[in-house]
Amino acid sequence: MDYKKKFDLSNKTSIVTGGGSGLGKEIARALAQFGSNVVIADIREDQALEAAEEINLNGAKVLAVPVDVSDEEQVIQLVNKTMEQFGKIDVLVNNAGIMQKKGKFEEMSLHEWESVMKVNLNSVFLMSKYVGKEMIKREKGSIINTASISSFIANKEPHCAYNTSKAGIHMMTKSLASEWAEHNIRVNSIAPGYMKTNMTKELMEDKIAVEQIENLIPLKKIGDPSEIAGLAVLLASDASGYTTGSVIPADGGYMTW
Repeated sequence: MDYKKKFDLSNKTSIVTGGGSGLGKEIARALAQFGSNVVIADIREDQALEAAEEINLNGAKVLAVPVDVSDEEQVIQLVNKTMEQFGKIDVLVNNAGIMQKKGKFEEMSLHEWESVMKVNLNSVFLMSKYVGKEMIKREKGSIINTASISSFIANKEPHCAYNTSKAGIHMMTKSLASEWAEHNIRVNSIAPGYMKTNMTKELMEDKIAVEQIENLIPLKKIGDPSEIAGLAVLLASDASGYTTGSVIPADGGYMTW
Protein backbone atom coordinates (compact mmCIF):
# COMPACT_ATOMS: atom_id res chain seq x y z
CA MET A 1 0.00 0.00 0.00
CA ASP A 2 1.40 3.38 -1.06
CA TYR A 3 -0.05 5.66 1.60
CA LYS A 4 1.38 8.82 0.04
CA LYS A 5 -0.83 8.23 -2.98
CA LYS A 6 -3.85 8.05 -0.68
CA PHE A 7 -3.39 11.76 0.06
CA ASP A 8 -2.68 12.74 -3.55
CA LEU A 9 -5.35 15.06 -5.00
CA SER A 10 -3.86 15.31 -8.48
CA ASN A 11 -6.43 15.57 -11.27
CA LYS A 12 -9.19 16.33 -8.75
CA THR A 13 -11.26 19.53 -8.76
CA SER A 14 -12.37 21.21 -5.55
CA ILE A 15 -14.76 24.09 -4.87
CA VAL A 16 -14.16 26.08 -1.68
CA THR A 17 -16.87 28.56 -0.69
CA GLY A 18 -15.71 31.53 1.32
CA GLY A 19 -12.31 30.70 -0.14
CA GLY A 20 -11.09 34.28 -0.39
CA SER A 21 -10.01 34.62 3.23
CA GLY A 22 -9.64 32.92 6.60
CA LEU A 23 -10.20 29.19 6.89
CA GLY A 24 -11.44 28.92 3.31
CA LYS A 25 -8.32 30.46 1.82
CA GLU A 26 -6.04 28.20 3.84
CA ILE A 27 -8.07 25.13 2.89
CA ALA A 28 -7.89 26.14 -0.79
CA ARG A 29 -4.13 26.58 -0.50
CA ALA A 30 -3.71 23.14 1.09
CA LEU A 31 -5.89 21.36 -1.49
CA ALA A 32 -3.91 23.01 -4.29
CA GLN A 33 -0.58 21.99 -2.76
CA PHE A 34 -1.75 18.38 -2.80
CA GLY A 35 -2.52 18.67 -6.52
CA SER A 36 -6.17 19.65 -6.77
CA ASN A 37 -7.58 22.22 -9.16
CA VAL A 38 -9.37 24.75 -6.97
CA VAL A 39 -12.37 27.01 -7.52
CA ILE A 40 -12.39 29.85 -5.01
CA ALA A 41 -15.99 30.97 -4.58
CA ASP A 42 -16.42 34.13 -2.54
CA ILE A 43 -18.89 37.00 -2.35
CA ARG A 44 -15.89 39.38 -2.28
CA GLU A 45 -14.49 39.37 -5.82
CA ASP A 46 -11.32 41.21 -4.80
CA GLN A 47 -10.52 38.66 -2.12
CA ALA A 48 -11.27 35.73 -4.42
CA LEU A 49 -8.98 37.11 -7.14
CA GLU A 50 -6.21 37.92 -4.67
CA ALA A 51 -6.36 34.43 -3.13
CA ALA A 52 -6.38 32.80 -6.57
CA GLU A 53 -3.36 34.80 -7.70
CA GLU A 54 -1.48 33.90 -4.53
CA ILE A 55 -2.25 30.19 -4.77
CA ASN A 56 -1.53 30.18 -8.52
CA LEU A 57 2.10 30.96 -7.71
CA ASN A 58 2.47 27.32 -6.68
CA GLY A 59 1.50 26.15 -10.16
CA ALA A 60 -2.01 25.05 -9.26
CA LYS A 61 -4.96 25.65 -11.57
CA VAL A 62 -7.15 28.08 -9.66
CA LEU A 63 -10.37 29.77 -10.75
CA ALA A 64 -11.83 32.70 -8.81
CA VAL A 65 -15.62 33.09 -9.02
CA PRO A 66 -17.46 35.94 -7.27
CA VAL A 67 -20.72 34.45 -5.99
CA ASP A 68 -23.36 34.76 -3.32
CA VAL A 69 -23.73 31.10 -2.36
CA SER A 70 -27.09 31.77 -0.72
CA ASP A 71 -28.53 32.73 -4.13
CA GLU A 72 -29.78 29.71 -6.09
CA GLU A 73 -29.17 31.13 -9.57
CA GLN A 74 -25.64 32.18 -8.70
CA VAL A 75 -24.92 28.73 -7.27
CA ILE A 76 -26.12 27.11 -10.50
CA GLN A 77 -23.87 29.45 -12.50
CA LEU A 78 -20.91 28.60 -10.25
CA VAL A 79 -21.40 24.88 -10.79
CA ASN A 80 -21.77 25.39 -14.54
CA LYS A 81 -18.57 27.47 -14.71
CA THR A 82 -16.69 24.81 -12.80
CA MET A 83 -17.93 22.06 -15.10
CA GLU A 84 -17.06 24.10 -18.19
CA GLN A 85 -13.55 24.78 -16.89
CA PHE A 86 -12.66 21.41 -15.36
CA GLY A 87 -15.33 18.92 -16.47
CA LYS A 88 -15.99 17.48 -13.02
CA ILE A 89 -16.23 18.26 -9.31
CA ASP A 90 -14.58 15.86 -6.87
CA VAL A 91 -14.57 17.87 -3.66
CA LEU A 92 -16.90 20.52 -2.23
CA VAL A 93 -15.92 22.50 0.84
CA ASN A 94 -18.92 24.39 2.23
CA ASN A 95 -17.04 26.97 4.25
CA ALA A 96 -18.83 30.29 3.70
CA GLY A 97 -20.42 31.65 6.86
CA ILE A 98 -21.09 34.70 8.97
CA MET A 99 -21.33 35.49 12.66
CA GLN A 100 -24.37 37.28 14.05
CA LYS A 101 -24.13 40.53 15.94
CA LYS A 102 -24.02 40.11 19.70
CA GLY A 103 -27.35 40.80 21.30
CA LYS A 104 -30.14 39.27 23.30
CA PHE A 105 -32.34 36.72 21.55
CA GLU A 106 -35.53 38.61 22.40
CA GLU A 107 -34.14 41.71 20.69
CA MET A 108 -33.07 39.96 17.49
CA SER A 109 -34.98 40.89 14.35
CA LEU A 110 -36.41 38.29 11.99
CA HIS A 111 -34.23 39.82 9.26
CA GLU A 112 -31.03 39.16 11.22
CA TRP A 113 -32.12 35.61 12.07
CA GLU A 114 -32.91 34.88 8.42
CA SER A 115 -29.64 36.46 7.24
CA VAL A 116 -27.60 34.10 9.39
CA MET A 117 -29.61 31.06 8.26
CA LYS A 118 -29.41 32.13 4.64
CA VAL A 119 -25.61 32.31 4.58
CA ASN A 120 -24.71 29.59 7.08
CA LEU A 121 -27.32 26.95 6.31
CA ASN A 122 -29.15 27.64 3.06
CA SER A 123 -25.86 27.94 1.19
CA VAL A 124 -24.84 24.45 2.34
CA PHE A 125 -28.16 23.10 1.06
CA LEU A 126 -27.85 24.85 -2.31
CA MET A 127 -24.19 24.02 -2.92
CA SER A 128 -24.61 20.42 -1.83
CA LYS A 129 -27.72 20.00 -3.99
CA TYR A 130 -26.23 21.25 -7.25
CA VAL A 131 -22.71 19.91 -6.78
CA GLY A 132 -24.22 16.67 -5.50
CA LYS A 133 -26.12 16.21 -8.76
CA GLU A 134 -22.81 16.25 -10.64
CA MET A 135 -21.20 13.88 -8.14
CA ILE A 136 -24.13 11.47 -8.41
CA LYS A 137 -23.57 11.26 -12.18
CA ARG A 138 -20.00 10.06 -11.52
CA GLU A 139 -20.92 8.03 -8.40
CA LYS A 140 -18.09 9.65 -6.48
CA GLY A 141 -17.29 12.70 -4.37
CA SER A 142 -16.41 14.20 -1.01
CA ILE A 143 -18.32 17.03 0.64
CA ILE A 144 -16.73 18.79 3.60
CA ASN A 145 -18.77 21.23 5.67
CA THR A 146 -17.41 23.78 8.10
CA ALA A 147 -19.44 23.27 11.23
CA SER A 148 -18.31 24.53 14.66
CA ILE A 149 -18.01 23.49 18.28
CA SER A 150 -21.28 25.44 18.36
CA SER A 151 -22.77 22.45 16.54
CA PHE A 152 -22.44 20.68 19.89
CA ILE A 153 -22.53 23.34 22.60
CA ALA A 154 -24.06 26.80 23.12
CA ASN A 155 -21.59 29.65 23.22
CA LYS A 156 -21.38 31.63 26.43
CA GLU A 157 -21.97 34.70 24.27
CA PRO A 158 -25.53 35.30 22.97
CA HIS A 159 -25.19 33.63 19.55
CA CYS A 160 -28.41 31.64 19.25
CA ALA A 161 -28.85 32.09 15.49
CA TYR A 162 -25.23 31.18 14.75
CA ASN A 163 -25.34 28.16 17.06
CA THR A 164 -28.61 26.95 15.54
CA SER A 165 -27.24 27.28 12.00
CA LYS A 166 -24.15 25.25 12.90
CA ALA A 167 -26.26 22.58 14.61
CA GLY A 168 -28.22 22.38 11.36
CA ILE A 169 -25.00 21.73 9.44
CA HIS A 170 -24.24 18.92 11.91
CA MET A 171 -27.51 17.12 11.12
CA MET A 172 -27.40 17.90 7.40
CA THR A 173 -23.97 16.27 7.28
CA LYS A 174 -25.22 13.07 8.87
CA SER A 175 -28.42 12.98 6.82
CA LEU A 176 -26.65 13.49 3.48
CA ALA A 177 -23.96 10.98 4.38
CA SER A 178 -26.67 8.38 4.92
CA GLU A 179 -28.69 9.34 1.85
CA TRP A 180 -25.78 9.57 -0.60
CA ALA A 181 -23.71 6.62 0.59
CA GLU A 182 -25.25 4.57 -2.23
CA HIS A 183 -23.62 7.00 -4.68
CA ASN A 184 -20.19 6.70 -3.05
CA ILE A 185 -20.39 10.35 -1.94
CA ARG A 186 -18.87 10.93 1.47
CA VAL A 187 -20.13 13.84 3.59
CA ASN A 188 -18.24 15.02 6.67
CA SER A 189 -17.82 18.19 8.72
CA ILE A 190 -14.98 19.88 10.53
CA ALA A 191 -16.03 21.61 13.75
CA PRO A 192 -13.39 24.25 14.59
CA GLY A 193 -13.06 25.81 18.00
CA TYR A 194 -11.66 29.30 18.51
CA MET A 195 -9.52 30.19 15.48
CA LYS A 196 -7.32 33.12 14.44
CA THR A 197 -9.31 34.52 11.51
CA ASN A 198 -10.82 37.83 10.37
CA MET A 199 -14.05 36.76 12.07
CA THR A 200 -12.28 36.77 15.46
CA LYS A 201 -9.95 39.71 14.81
CA GLU A 202 -11.67 41.94 17.38
CA LEU A 203 -11.51 39.18 19.99
CA MET A 204 -7.83 38.52 19.29
CA GLU A 205 -7.04 42.15 20.12
CA ASP A 206 -8.43 41.70 23.64
CA LYS A 207 -5.49 40.11 25.48
CA ILE A 208 -7.49 39.43 28.64
CA ALA A 209 -10.26 37.66 26.70
CA VAL A 210 -7.72 35.61 24.74
CA GLU A 211 -6.02 34.52 27.96
CA GLN A 212 -9.37 33.50 29.46
CA ILE A 213 -10.21 31.43 26.39
CA GLU A 214 -6.80 29.78 26.23
CA ASN A 215 -7.19 28.73 29.86
CA LEU A 216 -10.32 26.79 28.80
CA ILE A 217 -8.43 24.94 26.06
CA PRO A 218 -6.31 21.93 27.09
CA LEU A 219 -3.72 22.70 24.39
CA LYS A 220 -3.58 26.27 25.79
CA LYS A 221 -3.73 28.01 22.44
CA ILE A 222 -6.17 29.38 19.90
CA GLY A 223 -6.11 27.47 16.62
CA ASP A 224 -4.47 28.50 13.36
CA PRO A 225 -6.28 28.01 10.01
CA SER A 226 -3.46 25.75 8.83
CA GLU A 227 -4.50 23.26 11.52
CA ILE A 228 -7.93 23.01 9.88
CA ALA A 229 -6.59 22.87 6.32
CA GLY A 230 -4.68 19.64 6.95
CA LEU A 231 -7.85 17.98 8.20
CA ALA A 232 -9.66 19.14 5.06
CA VAL A 233 -7.01 17.49 2.89
CA LEU A 234 -7.53 14.23 4.78
CA LEU A 235 -11.30 14.33 4.28
CA ALA A 236 -10.94 15.29 0.62
CA SER A 237 -8.54 12.43 -0.09
CA ASP A 238 -8.87 8.66 -0.43
CA ALA A 239 -7.04 8.37 2.89
CA SER A 240 -10.43 8.90 4.57
CA GLY A 241 -12.30 6.61 2.20
CA TYR A 242 -14.20 4.86 5.01
CA THR A 243 -15.13 8.08 6.83
CA THR A 244 -18.57 9.59 6.27
CA GLY A 245 -21.22 11.21 8.44
CA SER A 246 -18.58 12.43 10.89
CA VAL A 247 -18.48 15.86 12.52
CA ILE A 248 -14.88 16.13 13.68
CA PRO A 249 -13.99 18.67 16.39
CA ALA A 250 -10.74 20.58 15.92
CA ASP A 251 -10.81 22.64 19.09
CA GLY A 252 -7.61 22.00 21.03
CA GLY A 253 -9.60 19.78 23.38
CA TYR A 254 -12.06 22.53 24.36
CA MET A 255 -14.99 20.11 24.58
CA THR A 256 -13.14 17.49 26.62
CA TRP A 257 -13.67 19.30 29.92
